[in-house]
Amino acid sequence: MHRTELPLAQIADLLDVPEADLRSLLSERRPAAVDTTLVALTVAEAARRIGIGRTKLYEYVTSGEIASVKIGSLRRIPAEAVNDFLARRLTASDFGAAA
Repeated sequence: MHRTELPLAQIADLLDVPEADLRSLLSERRPAAVDTTLVALTVAEAARRIGIGRTKLYEYVTSGEIASVKIGSLRRIPAEAVNDFLARRLTASDFGAAA
């Protein structure tokens, strides 16, 4: 979905601040992008990447369809396990068939 661009020049004029300063402030306040360097994801992060719920991902972990590791009391999904899981699903007959 395309976000409407704010009229920053007009807002800067109304606030009586330089437009460049306002743009700089806004860029600093934006949330950081997802860290793509993570090698181990939480269950919630992995589920979000796949586009499924946490409960469904736990089902896949329990059944062994997606690899996971325990680090202390934490459950982590290796980032490459997400890609491997999706690659296997692409070749599975139930994924390629139309609903």
